[in-house]
Amino acid sequence: MATQPSPRAGILDIAPYVGGEAKIAGVDRVIRLASNESALGPSPRALAAYQAHAGEIFRYPDGNSTDLRGVLGRVHGLDPNRIVCGAGSDELLCLLTRAYAGPGDEVLYSRHGFLMYPIDALAAGATPIAAPETNLTVDVDALLARVTPRTRLVFIANPNNPTGTYAGRDAMRRLQAGLPPSVVLVIDAAYAEFVQRNDYEPGVELVDAADNVVMTRTFSKIYALAGLRLGWAYCPPAIADVLNRTRGPFNVSSAAQAAGIAAVEDMDALARAQEHNHLWRPWLEREVNRLGLETSPSVANFVLIHFPPGRRDATAAHAFLHSRAILTRRVAGYHLPEWLRITVGTEEEMRAVAAALADFMAAP
Repeated sequence: MATQPSPRAGILDIAPYVGGEAKIAGVDRVIRLASNESALGPSPRALAAYQAHAGEIFRYPDGNSTDLRGVLGRVHGLDPNRIVCGAGSDELLCLLTRAYAGPGDEVLYSRHGFLMYPIDALAAGATPIAAPETNLTVDVDALLARVTPRTRLVFIANPNNPTGTYAGRDAMRRLQAGLPPSVVLVIDAAYAEFVQRNDYEPGVELVDAADNVVMTRTFSKIYALAGLRLGWAYCPPAIADVLNRTRGPFNVSSAAQAAGIAAVEDMDALARAQEHNHLWRPWLEREVNRLGLETSPSVANFVLIHFPPGRRDATAAHAFLHSRAILTRRVAGYHLPEWLRITVGTEEEMRAVAAALADFMAAP
């Protein structure tokens, strides 16, 4: 007889997700470039809407996020009845995995994809299967070659975190067309608003064209509401029904709903965030490349930098930047031990990190 409660098989095989660093002991001001947070902060209108709900926190929120779904539908041209809101897109990814996969099933994802995909699969009792990438980019053929009768979901971050690369419209169409109709294709488009590519499509077209595709989005990145935990999914009606049956009854707070509505409606704040990123991401890439360092071709709000093995490797670079109170992201957990991911920050922060990297590369 067991002497203590035991979790289901596989739970203790999970390596817990560890987010980017946010503090340095004894240092009052740090430059936080480890978590792909917004450089400019939230819309003033979103802040005001959040603060206006302080006196209402004793009330339960609208469990259906009706007004937020209505605004998302209007702004994006979608049917609000096919939108489900969650406590970050993380919650929705977890719910999809729990609803469609379990013991004996397989969950397929791209090798350098978001770490929560294999974690969610293991938590559901399923087996995560990683498909290799080509040039740090989703490889459709490699994914399709690993589909088996046990495959239940395929997760694709597009653009991908932490590589910053993306799969174009035709590649995603080919992936969906090659999947059995019983397999759910989940397109995690957390960084969609940053992309400036004519061949990119965040997933709406595929959701509208098929019954087995879901697109998830987040308010944590360009809308700068990471602390509120707010995300949404656009789904076929049957999958929206499943998510609504399995989510918590009041999973999105009233303050988060109000801030989300204001953020989506503030087109000027969105444009400012996009313009800032379109200026400073390529600027950082150029500065890094001038130092002789390779970067992955990012379309998101971060840059992935390669440090060759040796005295100036990724571990040494991370430590050097840390000594300058600059927090960046090690990505060894993504099978990229020779790379660092650096978020696009303010102009001051970008100039500081570029100067620090130049000092690191020039050090004797």
